[in-house]
Amino acid sequence: MAKDAYYFLIPLAVLALFSFWGGLFWVMICVLTLAVFVAFFFRDPERSIPEDPRAIVSPADGRIIRLDRDGENSILSIFLSIFDVHVNRAPIAGTIVKQDYRPGNFNVAYNDRASVENECLVITIADQKKLTFSLIAGIVARRIRVWKKEGEHVNKGDRIGLIRFGSRVDIFLPPDSHLVVRQGDQVYAGASIIAYWKNDS
Repeated sequence: MAKDAYYFLIPLAVLALFSFWGGLFWVMICVLTLAVFVAFFFRDPERSIPEDPRAIVSPADGRIIRLDRDGENSILSIFLSIFDVHVNRAPIAGTIVKQDYRPGNFNVAYNDRASVENECLVITIADQKKLTFSLIAGIVARRIRVWKKEGEHVNKGDRIGLIRFGSRVDIFLPPDSHLVVRQGDQVYAGASIIAYWKNDS
């Protein structure tokens, strides 16, 4: 379970305990039900990370809702519902060379307007290759949490952060990569290969 869960679970546990002591059993049941949902939302399963150095893995769990080309880059958008795992992972190995927080709106995350209007954090990882992706808050998600800082090295598939309660992730794939997924595919952070580098240089 992601560590952020405890910010919610501890107060809920205290409230459930006081409800029990006060004889408010229906309140206690409602609070415990909410606690179960929170624990489910913040689950953080282990993943088998592909070893192929050419592989680019998905940074998020969810469904691919957009595949577009913007100039030289391909844009791939993943929508995370409240039922998906929300821990985000590094799509490639390298150093986090930039984190750019951009305030904005909270449009529904599956609307393409979210990519340009919503609050987001744009992260760039670089080594021999460079890749940029954006963690985007949605209508319910109001907090983007990142556990890594600029200058830190990450391995492919490392946990890098979390967007609370529904969100979107956009990946900007450069022309020296080759997509292997299609719109509508379900992908899993750190485990699903979304593209390959065309060469190892």
